[in-house]
Amino acid sequence: MAVRGLLRGAPAVERKQWAGRYPTLVEFFEHTVVRCGERPALKAPRFTGGGYRALSYDRLNELAERCAAGLQAHGIGKGDKVAILSRPRVEWAAVMLGALKLGAVVVPLDPLLGQREIRRLLAATEAKAVIAAGDLIALTQGVGSLILAVSMDPGQPDNLLSWGEFTAQTRLGPQPPPPSLADLAFFICTSGTTGDAKVVMLTHENLSSNLSAVFDRLGITPRDTVMTIAPWNHIMGLIILLASFWQGAGVVYSDDYRNLTQLMRENRATLLTAVPKLYHSMFAKIESAIQEKPLSRWLYQRAPRLLGRRLKQKLLGRQFRFFVCGSAPLAPAVAAGFRRLGLGMIQGYGMSETSPVLTFTTPLTEKADSVGEPLANLELKIANPDQEGVGEVLVRGPNVMRGYYKNPQRTRQVLQPDGWLHTGDLGLLDREGWLTIRGRSKNVIVLETGKNVYPEEIEWELCASPYIEEILVRGGQRQGLEVILAFVYPQQEAITKLSDPAEIKRLIWEEIKRYGRNLASYKRIRSEKDLIIVDQPFVKTSTLDIKRYLYHGEVSSDKD
Repeated sequence: MAVRGLLRGAPAVERKQWAGRYPTLVEFFEHTVVRCGERPALKAPRFTGGGYRALSYDRLNELAERCAAGLQAHGIGKGDKVAILSRPRVEWAAVMLGALKLGAVVVPLDPLLGQREIRRLLAATEAKAVIAAGDLIALTQGVGSLILAVSMDPGQPDNLLSWGEFTAQTRLGPQPPPPSLADLAFFICTSGTTGDAKVVMLTHENLSSNLSAVFDRLGITPRDTVMTIAPWNHIMGLIILLASFWQGAGVVYSDDYRNLTQLMRENRATLLTAVPKLYHSMFAKIESAIQEKPLSRWLYQRAPRLLGRRLKQKLLGRQFRFFVCGSAPLAPAVAAGFRRLGLGMIQGYGMSETSPVLTFTTPLTEKADSVGEPLANLELKIANPDQEGVGEVLVRGPNVMRGYYKNPQRTRQVLQPDGWLHTGDLGLLDREGWLTIRGRSKNVIVLETGKNVYPEEIEWELCASPYIEEILVRGGQRQGLEVILAFVYPQQEAITKLSDPAEIKRLIWEEIKRYGRNLASYKRIRSEKDLIIVDQPFVKTSTLDIKRYLYHGEVSSDKD
């Protein structure tokens, strides 16, 4: 696969259309509808009856108008927060677009969260409306700020508005003023259970400027079909959805990993966007298949591109262009392996606070450990580099968030008055200006799936146990994978009758499982091997915060 044609500037008509400024998210979608109205826009799983539902841009826009009218009819207007709680589906995208048309702020929530987390985030974001899947709508009941709750599916409680009633009106009443670039567009929730939730405020300009800079280097057109498995409540999944809509490409969402290559061939997908876990698994299967046949082994050694063309045609289809990976670190060997076969792999780096893209690679680069070159409309620098040039990555640009909602203290911790954002990640820039990430200075644990796990959330929940006096949660390694470790200092009076360390550990483990039920499944401590009992209280600061840096040494959770 040649690089030519993969990375190119945005089409001339788009450059002319938005010359001198960025469009709002509403403007670019309306422009796409005019250009590509009859083309496929979105295909996603149905949640009743099975199969997939597909809409053109015209039909998606019609449904978005109905959603906007339904929101408006029930008192939702500019600046109000509209939460969406569901796995990706056509209705999800329509509610998002309808809310944006009103100038409302969209709050995508993770459908894997527990009820307590969902209720906290609805309260923390002051959501006035929630549109949820039928199996999740009950989890939102009782939040004081809500004036509207709608189930996307039949069988909702009597006190809720049905989807049919919600979308009955075809047009808005009073036409709302269009949102401006400075208006808030999304609240991205990066923390849920600490009582001090981090809610990232992103404006239309934040996201639009980021997309514009991406398309200065990356060519996507209405001829593309983007297959994605990243959920839309996650910033990666959201930006892929918005990017596809900007360019008029078709989007196909699926969580059917087992049949993914078949779905890609059936839908003639040209791009696949996914988290590292999928690519790690995919490449392991490819390597295993190569080793089974002498001819494949020979081709892999002598003519890898020829073998790659055969694999692409068999697995993905001739139309396939390249993979896109984000949300967590991709193993350099996997990136290099795909590229050696001529299967392009674009690896990106960013965060919710930067809308999100900061850098991305070319598809066939030989820099397997790099996350690429910074976007042209932002500044990126390394603060306080050491002798090897490694320091904290700082960024400044129009894509940097407004701040954390109603949390000025946390905002000041990461965002300087002059606009520089502290990412908390450690990296270095090479002579060509490409960035390599060397580690994370923040506490966040990034799982292989791309999920971010914040230790404070788990600690806050598990400390409710009367048997746990103090707890420290951090990442660790078990069998080569990132896992969540819990260091626990038991409540001494509660365990006075127990003298056997094994008994104490079993008791604490049962407590962790019990209180962990309030957390999303991916945030739970997975194994008793990941529990470490400590016999002394943790060292603390004068404000009684645990000095986490003292407990970041190498600890293997392979040992009991």
